[in-house]
Amino acid sequence: MSGASQAARQAFAPNWGARLGLLALALYSLYAMAQLDITWDRLLIGFGEAGRFLARMWPPNFERWELLIEGLLESIQIAVLASALGILLSLPLGLMAARNLAPTLLTAPTRAFIALCRSLHYVIVAILFVKAIGFGALAGVAALTIASMGFIAKLFAEAIEEISMKQVEAIRATGAGFGAVLLYGVLPQVASRFTGFCLYQLDSNLRNSTLVGIVGAGGIGGTLFAAFKRFDYDFVAAILLSIIALIFLAEVISARIRAAMQ
Repeated sequence: MSGASQAARQAFAPNWGARLGLLALALYSLYAMAQLDITWDRLLIGFGEAGRFLARMWPPNFERWELLIEGLLESIQIAVLASALGILLSLPLGLMAARNLAPTLLTAPTRAFIALCRSLHYVIVAILFVKAIGFGALAGVAALTIASMGFIAKLFAEAIEEISMKQVEAIRATGAGFGAVLLYGVLPQVASRFTGFCLYQLDSNLRNSTLVGIVGAGGIGGTLFAAFKRFDYDFVAAILLSIIALIFLAEVISARIRAAMQ
């Protein structure tokens, strides 16, 4: 009996390392709040200002619907172009980064390039392209293309590394070339996952295309930023509601596509 109770005590023994870690995290959080001047009084003032701000946004003003539609269409065009270019460029990158298909001399620099594409936030990349090629949708397309390449190529390479090599070896045994091996041995095993990656990236680019416009890279974000600067908050509300509706519509369409492909 004493042995069983001792085993029970050992099974439910307190994890002092985890407790000390949580205590250290709590103490550092309090220290960080003090350094950043985050106080309850400031939060109360912020809640009051937020209420007045939301009151100025209601009711939404859709009178300038032509400007609103123009910005939304530009954002959709940026998202579709960036997704298409990112997907096309991610296909060879993912194949070259897969360690079960390509040699290390090829996978190492390819993975480094993919990591470089993912290292900077797309807004920072958009700022760089705005400075390099000027204001407009081209900078937004270029920035979101880089972001799409970093995301899709990484996931595509990981999906290829998880495939069964038996099918690949069987096709190689027939004397098929590299292209036939990819077409009949690799792509059928990753096609559904790759389609899911592409749909997710298109949905993500629709959201991101509304943000890059704030830094001058085209889209509805530029219209939103201009409305904020003019204190035109009722038009801001109309823009935000339109963006939310666009994202919901894209989610419904992507869900239908996924369901049709299953």
